[in-house]
Amino acid sequence: MKTTLNFRNPQLVRSLFVREEKNLLFLGESLGVQVVARDNFIRLSGPDDAVERAGRLLRELGGIVESGHTLTGPEYHRIIKTYAADENYSVGEVYSDRIEVASERGYVRPQTVNQKRYVDALWKHELVFSIGPAGTGKTYLAMAMAVSHLLQGKVKRLILTRPALEAGEKLGFLPGDLYQKIFPYLRPLYDALYDLIEGERVRRYEEEGIIEVAPLAFMRGRTLNNAFIILDEAQNTTPEQMKMFLTRIGFNSRVVITGDITQADLPSNQRSGLNTAREVLKDIPEIQFIYLTREDVLRHPLVQKIVTAYEKAEQ
Repeated sequence: MKTTLNFRNPQLVRSLFVREEKNLLFLGESLGVQVVARDNFIRLSGPDDAVERAGRLLRELGGIVESGHTLTGPEYHRIIKTYAADENYSVGEVYSDRIEVASERGYVRPQTVNQKRYVDALWKHELVFSIGPAGTGKTYLAMAMAVSHLLQGKVKRLILTRPALEAGEKLGFLPGDLYQKIFPYLRPLYDALYDLIEGERVRRYEEEGIIEVAPLAFMRGRTLNNAFIILDEAQNTTPEQMKMFLTRIGFNSRVVITGDITQADLPSNQRSGLNTAREVLKDIPEIQFIYLTREDVLRHPLVQKIVTAYEKAEQ
């Protein structure tokens, strides 16, 4: 079977394989077709079902690119590998969500099936747990959703928190006031925040109390209404801390709790509050648990291999 796909212009065609001829070969080998790209068209040949699948993927990629998304090399390879392995995978469906943010990039999109499930859960549920290894977008997608809710006026403030295990006596020898001592624990939250909102606006929002970044201990005794609240690194909470945090939830608030159960820094004899919450809350339908895996790692490709190697070693 042979078929020709026509696109709007040659630039669009080249963007579909990230302007690298070798990516055409990768596409062909992965899906069992021959691929030729010329000017504003791509010609496919091979078995009927393989040509149809390849054509469907390229049309979906065309729609994504025309909507303003720029494909990267690692992203392209991940899409092709996933599509080749899963006949039910639809890149168009996965990329259908656009989370509007206040930075130059303008929006954030899920890039894997599990990330799409995560974003769907964030839209639908008031309390979501996101559990998975480093680099899977747990915190970043939650932050993007929090920013989007703030911009749309669905909440009045953002509260970003994480446990600072060493914020007490063990950090006492460090110079500076309490904020300077705990800032290193909060820095990852700021890194994501500054990527989603212009720096000047972040500083203004902090001064006005619209954005608050604080250690988990600062949440005690408060009731958090009209807020989007993110608890990061939740594997480092104790069961008591987790209960304290969950009972802070007020009216018209949304809460996301993220963590990696394989990287707890608690003492070996201390149970993680994240693990306890998984068991205690699993039967409450209003609470959604989303599990991300090494297949969802979006950092350097080596990170995915490192995660896989550690999983094998631990098994």
